[in-house]
Amino acid sequence: MEILKWTQFTLGTLMLLCGILIFIVQILGVYKFKYVLNRMHAAAIGDTLGIGISLVGLMILSGWNFTTLKLGLVVVFLWCSSPVSSHLISRLEAVTDPNIDRYCEVQEEIRQILDDENKAQKEEE
Repeated sequence: MEILKWTQFTLGTLMLLCGILIFIVQILGVYKFKYVLNRMHAAAIGDTLGIGISLVGLMILSGWNFTTLKLGLVVVFLWCSSPVSSHLISRLEAVTDPNIDRYCEVQEEIRQILDDENKAQKEEE
């Protein structure tokens, strides 16, 4: 029984340390990158992966109880909501930035969609 507790503690601690390492990489990426979409990508990866791994580590340390279920639901909610919100914010940046070609390559189909959305927005004003 003692070996099981030490294994649980070691595995949970390793997951927490991996989550902290991902957060450190996220912070470095946010400060290193110059363009907003690159920064947002680094932040979104850190949110989804770092928080997920950290919470899984906490779930392992907590054992099987109601708290583990709640932490699992938080992980599922974050994995569903963080990528969607990051996508919507990046789409807003792509639509509103007229000089996006300077920072990244835009495919022709997406360029056409962005141009149509810009025209529709100008007509509304």
